[in-house]
Amino acid sequence: MKAVKYLLTGLLFGIILTKSEVISWYRIYEMFNFQSFHMFGIIGSAVILGVVVTQSIKRFNMKSIKGEPIKINSKYPDFWRYLLGGTFFGLGWAMTGACPGPMFVLVGNGASVFLIVIASAMFGTFLYGVLRKYLPH
Repeated sequence: MKAVKYLLTGLLFGIILTKSEVISWYRIYEMFNFQSFHMFGIIGSAVILGVVVTQSIKRFNMKSIKGEPIKINSKYPDFWRYLLGGTFFGLGWAMTGACPGPMFVLVGNGASVFLIVIASAMFGTFLYGVLRKYLPH
């Protein structure tokens, strides 16, 4: 039954991304050329919602569904680390025309070429896992 809940949640997520045109290469192109507010509005509202929910969890000591306290670990304030990671993420997004979530939605919408992009992203994640101990953290 858990798998059905996750499948339905993913299906709903895919429909929302498709209808909001987040998976549109043209919308992403517009964003990177600063020609439209559409994507910035969606990303900005997600960031604001994330901040509100995270602060609510911290301030009200919220618990998980199982009744366990939710602990949010502090991040190490290293500007260059996040700048480098964000740059690689942004370059990958610009080169492929999709960020990780919509890649799967694009495959579901019939753009099977994104299977190569997904395989490449998974290989990059694997490679990071192998090289992680040699990288500065």
